[in-house]
Amino acid sequence: MAFSPLVQTRLDAWVASAADFGPFLLGQETSTTLNEQRQAYEQVLATHPIPPGVTCRDVDMGGVSGMLVVPDKFTEGRVLLYIHGGGYVGGSARGYLGLAGHLATLLGAKVYLPDYRLAPEHPFPAPIDDTLQSYRWLLDQGNDPKSIVFSGDSAGGAMVVSVMVKAHNAGLPLPAGGAALSPWANLEHTGASIDNRDGLDPQASRLGLTLLAKAFLNGALPTDPDASPVFADVRGLPPILVQIGENEVMLSDAMRLATHLGENRVRVSLEVWPGMFHVWHLFAAILPEGMQAVKNVAVFLDHAIRDSQPD
Repeated sequence: MAFSPLVQTRLDAWVASAADFGPFLLGQETSTTLNEQRQAYEQVLATHPIPPGVTCRDVDMGGVSGMLVVPDKFTEGRVLLYIHGGGYVGGSARGYLGLAGHLATLLGAKVYLPDYRLAPEHPFPAPIDDTLQSYRWLLDQGNDPKSIVFSGDSAGGAMVVSVMVKAHNAGLPLPAGGAALSPWANLEHTGASIDNRDGLDPQASRLGLTLLAKAFLNGALPTDPDASPVFADVRGLPPILVQIGENEVMLSDAMRLATHLGENRVRVSLEVWPGMFHVWHLFAAILPEGMQAVKNVAVFLDHAIRDSQPD
């Protein structure tokens, strides 16, 4: 699928910045530190503009630092917990302010983005534990869980489900719903698309995901249900939307996640977007399919909140 020159330029820059993690994960000598590579990755993501009418500030979420994005117009009490991607090794709240701004505006909600700890310094299950802690903090602040929703992409898309399962197992009230965008749902990588889409998806590859999974798992099994929600006990979860690009190497396992949710009586909606690459939502300001996908997320989460409210 052909994209506009601007989309292609930004996509190429994103792919190049992500590729910089490869030599480090392979144990090769690099001219930059891992933190410098993370900063370069963040700078590329931050080129996606923050929409007008939103403000952003730092926030401490019970010991987990992050960002708060607030639109000029919002419904009091509405909260979105957005879990950024980056293969558990990179990514940051600041790199996702553009996408968070669109969701905040469309949903009329305050958006919290936790900066969970990253592998390999802080491997599995540290990112999941930090994100669960940020949700606990939201509840401790008096937020009504029926007015809270989750969303996230890639590794964060998997954590949309994994953190809900952890919250459920801990006896915490669950949010009203969630949206998993291009979720990295199976670190065992057994879906057919890991091979037959390899090379079609410019941003994610079998080799890259294998290296990231090794750094994150640090010896844990890829079938651990906290790492790969396709193996989790998802009974009792609220409605979840799964969106995946048809060109993605994660396609098959994202579809498996949706099937797993549905087979366990979770109301699930699955959207497969022809020709789309990994987390095309980030390009919402310049890619029509990105904006439409983000709008669909907002509609789904809006309905989830409304449906959870008493008559």
